[in-house]
Amino acid sequence: QVQLVESGGGLVQPGGSLRLSCAASGSIYGIYAMGWYRQAPGKQRELVAVVGSSGTLNYADSVKGRFTISRDNAKNTVYLQMNSLKPEDTAVYYCNAKKSGRGDYWGQGTQVTVSS
Repeated sequence: QVQLVESGGGLVQPGGSLRLSCAASGSIYGIYAMGWYRQAPGKQRELVAVVGSSGTLNYADSVKGRFTISRDNAKNTVYLQMNSLKPEDTAVYYCNAKKSGRGDYWGQGTQVTVSS
């Protein structure tokens, strides 16, 4: 099993910044990608950003230029730096890990609210 623990969510004004962290523990061997998804009320969960084990990055069009994903392999941690936040970024953000032969693992989610 893989455990994912997220931190860093909260309330921020439009234009502000937040940094999310997700630490993986347990049977982490074989994890080939880690990333962030989000789900707003009444909407489906969507990809925000993902980083592969080789460093390949992928972002949703809606966050390109504003969000940056990074991964510290030594700490088994992935980060999401979110700048220039907008009210439409409000959602529960979930950490995701993809493991060979095991599929997806999810964190418990952290709320991000962008409001004045």
